[in-house]
Amino acid sequence: MIGDQADMAARLRAALPGRWFGDVAPVLDAVLAGIGAIWATSYAQLQAAIRQTRIATATGPFLDMIAHDFFARRLRRRTAEADTALRWRILREMQREHGTRNALATALTELTGHQPDIFEPARPADTGAYNTAAAYNTAGRWGSLMLPRQCFVTAHRPTGHGIAHANGWNRPTGGYNTAAQCWADHTAIGNTVSDAEIAATATANTPAAQITWLRIVN
Repeated sequence: MIGDQADMAARLRAALPGRWFGDVAPVLDAVLAGIGAIWATSYAQLQAAIRQTRIATATGPFLDMIAHDFFARRLRRRTAEADTALRWRILREMQREHGTRNALATALTELTGHQPDIFEPARPADTGAYNTAAAYNTAGRWGSLMLPRQCFVTAHRPTGHGIAHANGWNRPTGGYNTAAQCWADHTAIGNTVSDAEIAATATANTPAAQITWLRIVN
């Protein structure tokens, strides 16, 4: 195998002049095997270091450091999140559209699984106008040109999956074929999306010079 102890020893043996040693040299082979073991370890460490410098092959804490380098505290590994899932989120975040209304809606939808409600008071498509599809006193909201470059966003928390074999507070427990209760917090659910992550996503995808007023609801 390339890079293992035997390969390193064979390379060293091949570099020596053939006339110095015969075909059978047990002492020389033992010395070269020892040196080969050291070189094989160094080679393995080098290959491991190279893998951790690429998003496609990085693992564990090295992948977390890559996420921090690109996105600081905005993109972190979720509870019990696998490397594959975190790698996909890093690549998706690097390639996604930014700085537009569509980017904000897409990012929040992917994060929470729910389409956010985005309202811009100075945007006629949101407020409606006379003699349009969203006319006065029909569909639409009150707009205002006194609030330029501002939007109101209502983001919805992801639908939770609960904790297996556990019931909610003030629910019947302990009965036949009924789940029991247990003390737990959000970390027991695993792979959850926090309000802080929702807020950070909205901030990161807000267009420049725009103010986003965010509300997070269930």
